Amino acid sequence: MTLLGFFGCALAAFGPAASFFAVVIARDPIRVIILIASGFFWLLSLLLSSGLWLAVVPLQKQLAFGLVFSVLLQELFRFGFYKTMRKAEKGLQMISEDEMYKDHNQAKARHVLALVSGFGYGLISGAFALINVLADMIGPGTIGLRSSGEHNFFFTSGTTR
Repeated sequence: MTLLGFFGCALAAFGPAASFFAVVIARDPIRVIILIASGFFWLLSLLLSSGLWLAVVPLQKQLAFGLVFSVLLQELFRFGFYKTMRKAEKGLQMISEDEMYKDHNQAKARHVLALVSGFGYGLISGAFALINVLADMIGPGTIGLRSSGEHNFFFTSGTTR
């Protein structure tokens, strides 16, 4: 039963994202590359913020320190990704076969590329937020609070983060 719960919750969490990927992103290889690149930039920001948190030992007990620098680094990497995409824009126009990337549709192409890059950030962020909860569901039983009674696993995981 736990495996069924795992797949049900995983599909409930990532089903809309999977359908959005299939309808909007998967038909264009440039969009897939941008999705993966934006997710990679998010992972780099997470790596750098965790390295900073480990390097500054006296402030590890302060949650505000880690939170502020993590958000700042994510926004800096998002801006760095934007600058990288602006530099790569001409090359994307040359190699693309899609009419959307040609000169007369450049405004529409920028909106779609912003959508795809934001989706990449959100997809990786959501995967990192939910993977531990989903991994705990595969075990022999689901964990809960001691003497939690009728509280289910999802309420417990949402309130004890």
